[in-house]
Amino acid sequence: MTDEPTVQGPVGEDARIDSLDERLKALREREEQRNRPKAGAETDASYRLGNRVLSELLGGLAGGLFLGWLIDHFAGTSPWGLMVMLFVGIGVAFRNIIRITNRRPD
Repeated sequence: MTDEPTVQGPVGEDARIDSLDERLKALREREEQRNRPKAGAETDASYRLGNRVLSELLGGLAGGLFLGWLIDHFAGTSPWGLMVMLFVGIGVAFRNIIRITNRRPD
């Protein structure tokens, strides 16, 4: 244990560290390009199709519930009209969704 300071100077940059930094920089650039959102006609068409499917599903459910409630209200068959028309609405919604998704793109 000596009180003398060490005589070693600062260590220079290692070539391996430099090459590692370059590779990391190249990987980060490629990752940024890969993760960059692609806004184009293809993306817009997918959003439109998703919104249409969602509206068909919600519309079928809401329409079935409303018609079932009307039948129950005027015919006094509570809750059977509501349940039957709810299932009919779900069936119609699924049929429409299948029909939409089976269309060929233009």
